[in-house]
Amino acid sequence: MTESLILKVAINVPLTRIFDYLPAEDCVVRPRPGCRVRVPFGRRNQIGLIIDTAATSDLPHAELRRAITVLDAEPLFDANDLWLVRFVSDYYQHPIGEVVAAALPALLRQGKPLLPLQAALSLTEEGAATDAGQVAKRAPRQAALLHALQENTAVPFGTLDQKLPGWRTQRKPLLDKGWVRLEQVVDIANDRPQLSEPRPGPTLNPEQREALAALTGQTGFRTTLLDGVTGSGKTEVYMRVMQEVLGAGRQVLILVPEIGLTSQFVARLKERIGITPMLLHSGLSDSERLLAWRSARSGSAPLILGTRSAVFVPLKSPGLIVVDEEHDASFKQTEGLRYSARDVAIVRGKHLDIPVILGSATPSLECLRRAEEGAYQHLTLTARAGGAVPPLMRLIDLHKHPLEDGLSAPLLTAIGDHIQRGHQALLFINRRGFAPTLICAECRRMAECSRCDSRMTVHRSSNKLSCHHCGASRPLDARCHECGGSCVPLGQGTERIEDALRARFPGQTITRIDSDSTRLKGTMDKAFAMAMSGEAKILVGTQMLSKGHHFPKLTLVGVINADQGLFSTDFRGSERLAQSLIQVAGRAGREKQQGEVFIQTAFADHPFWKELFAGGYHQVARFALAEREACAWPPYSRLALLRAASHKREHTWAFLHAAAASANATQLNGVRILGPVSAPMERKAGRYRGQLLLQSRDRRVLHQLLDILRRDLEGHVAGRRVRWSIDVDPIELF
Repeated sequence: MTESLILKVAINVPLTRIFDYLPAEDCVVRPRPGCRVRVPFGRRNQIGLIIDTAATSDLPHAELRRAITVLDAEPLFDANDLWLVRFVSDYYQHPIGEVVAAALPALLRQGKPLLPLQAALSLTEEGAATDAGQVAKRAPRQAALLHALQENTAVPFGTLDQKLPGWRTQRKPLLDKGWVRLEQVVDIANDRPQLSEPRPGPTLNPEQREALAALTGQTGFRTTLLDGVTGSGKTEVYMRVMQEVLGAGRQVLILVPEIGLTSQFVARLKERIGITPMLLHSGLSDSERLLAWRSARSGSAPLILGTRSAVFVPLKSPGLIVVDEEHDASFKQTEGLRYSARDVAIVRGKHLDIPVILGSATPSLECLRRAEEGAYQHLTLTARAGGAVPPLMRLIDLHKHPLEDGLSAPLLTAIGDHIQRGHQALLFINRRGFAPTLICAECRRMAECSRCDSRMTVHRSSNKLSCHHCGASRPLDARCHECGGSCVPLGQGTERIEDALRARFPGQTITRIDSDSTRLKGTMDKAFAMAMSGEAKILVGTQMLSKGHHFPKLTLVGVINADQGLFSTDFRGSERLAQSLIQVAGRAGREKQQGEVFIQTAFADHPFWKELFAGGYHQVARFALAEREACAWPPYSRLALLRAASHKREHTWAFLHAAAASANATQLNGVRILGPVSAPMERKAGRYRGQLLLQSRDRRVLHQLLDILRRDLEGHVAGRRVRWSIDVDPIELF
């Protein structure tokens, strides 16, 4: 029946190809695309996914190996899911087997069953014919177990534990008599969503009502950019659109950039919609991720909330995709499969013919440009909801107000004033640790990483120097290894600012929120709970604090080091600086009290500040778009970055020169080949890194070149000595 069938299998290996196999010897049912299969690969067995089937193979029949077994009776991926896998593999120039691995939960990649099994006990024919009443005369506890089993075909152990405590001691005698048998049954009890009574939302203002009218009632695919200032009520608009979709029996997928945003979002969804969403993010255990994935696939989870990788989750009846904070760089995967979850969400919505909503107070220039072209519906919310007013923004010129432990006198005074009035203050500095580096007070030598071209960060809490690029660490130096002079921390990080605030404001509750302080499970939720309740009077943190959080009592934001982005070598520098500042400023004064934002800068006369203060984020965006158009940078062109790294510099350069020669040999017009050059940080984790940049105004020509280049490099001898990758639509050029 299946002898003439060829299985086209994607395997998790770094090769751009699908592998042909014959069905297993004992295969009687035709294997279908979307099912997992165990196959021999090299000297080991691997779990693969059947992408397609065919009647013939390019390989001789005698050279084809047989699959060992098909693991799924029903496909895990339907035709739409397989289309998405193929698209992502083709567009991002990445091996399809690794794309499948990214789309599957870890337990399914390991060959575990889709549906969880649990031990159960059931009656045999002999046991069913036994009179429990007669047994009760001599063994009442055995009779009780028999009676419990007679009401069901198979009873899980957990159910028996609840209904008949102590039953386990009676199991062996009944097994020995042949009256009961052990079974494995499917456990799907946890797949059901948690429901509660929804509460009515606030009265919408005119802009929200207009946006809602434009979003509801529409059918089919359309991408909408919901462009609203911080605190304008974008989430309330989302939720009302979700209610319409959920009411029609369709599923909603919500993507957020970071785990820290999920707990607050969950609470609001549960309160307003009455459904606790299934969560999908890296903080879950493997079994929790499988449960959420399975519930979305089966349709039992109407609402799914997740971070970047959730964009791949199968949906039984998709109705809407929402990408919150669409501008956030966290939506772009920067290792392995380098995809943009926002862009994949849009492509997926188009293929499924469902609407996609992109929300942001600081939209990416790519999305603003698409809205200008008319490709996206552009809805704006210019006023804060509930009568709140925008915060007042002030520059602190550090030439006039010198720093003391990273804090200026005007900022310290403002912190004291706001705390005295019972409000909260937030200090934003995008550098974790105590100080960016350690310097010798005598010879000025700085502590450097032995594996990277970077300086070590001082972590006073652990008394260590750490490299934030490769993870290397060593004990904190007290004396210089060169001259024996004393070593002192240079600059400020979140730890140092926290210490300075504790010294200045003793007795006040100060909470630091960064990736170091929230590493342990539960610490992030606890820290945000203290922030939202107002118990923490002063918050200190990194970007984690700036994204989408609502702190009712927060009225002051202080930006400690605003100058990091003013002189960035990345062409996206001004866009990212403006986004970061507007986002963190938006945390202030979201209730009745007007907020204040103090920005410390040593370059108060820089043109960037004039643009930002005169016209806000959109003024900066207009200026940046004009610059991009003049220089033919995205969104007015397309980029792809070929990266290579090796423990030997000559291997890196040999590979990149071979790549440049291959690209030039294609003779495709319309693609600029820039480089190769060293990465801005050439040595990282002991490897020497270089890159080749490809630029074109024509996306199709660029992808035509990439397809040729990728296949050529996979077979090139120089590629075996380096780690290399292709990054399509890179967001960082280093």
